[in-house]
Amino acid sequence: MPYRTIDYRVEDHVLTLLLNRPDRMNAFTTTMAEELISALQRADEDDDVRAIVVTGAGRAFCAGADLGAGEDTFDYDELEEQQPRDPADAPRDTGGLVSLQIFNSKKTVIAAINGAAVGVGVTMTLPMDIRLASERARFGFVFARRGIVPEAASSWFLPRVVGISQAVEWCTRGHVFDAQEALAGGLVKAVYPEDQLLPAAYALAREIADNCAPVSVALSRQMLWRMLSADHPMDAHKLDSRAVYARGKQADAREGVLSFLEKRPARFTDRVSADMPDFYPWWEEPDCS
Repeated sequence: MPYRTIDYRVEDHVLTLLLNRPDRMNAFTTTMAEELISALQRADEDDDVRAIVVTGAGRAFCAGADLGAGEDTFDYDELEEQQPRDPADAPRDTGGLVSLQIFNSKKTVIAAINGAAVGVGVTMTLPMDIRLASERARFGFVFARRGIVPEAASSWFLPRVVGISQAVEWCTRGHVFDAQEALAGGLVKAVYPEDQLLPAAYALAREIADNCAPVSVALSRQMLWRMLSADHPMDAHKLDSRAVYARGKQADAREGVLSFLEKRPARFTDRVSADMPDFYPWWEEPDCS
């Protein structure tokens, strides 16, 4: 499947999604948003993909929205040549559509932030599960300095990743900061010399791909993210109980125990495309309690 703004490459059960507009510092466009959503949906249905690494071509990860439309870049009515709409009918933020697709992913998503990650270039990484950075990476929640506000559902994700105080500081200052500040603030897990970033990201991805049951990874990822908004630990207890019961009856649970007892690598056979428990996706049930 050809893409214009990204590359999709699978090797050793790891998908690399490469943001590929290096001449524009991988600036984010509607086409890139559509292609990322398509690629993530494709990965969800591909049992050969067990983990995903997202990185950028050239010297940037993603320098933010492409500002090629000039001063009207964020005036959607002007760009679309239509009359002003009621704010309740505002067009959906494309960065948010990408973030929600990442949030819904059945595969672990690792960001290998190799350079500038500004605006949507950083907010799109928030629903990713692990963020690693190069020493030359730069970050910025610069929205207030552009006269707009945080997008890509980052008002939900960012405080959950770094805490409310740090989130408010970064979004209200709007400054660009280095990888060490990102590390100290809890935005990234680790910082690496430029030539060690991708090897570190692939090592993490392959550890997951080689050793963990794909269905268990998919369930665990969704259980953890979705319990962030639970009102009481009883909600998690009920969900845990359903998941443990369902997985305990599947082939992977037997293989997990046998491989441990026999001191050999596990060979998990349950597939994300076909063997997710019947209650998945539980959050779409009328009463998911």
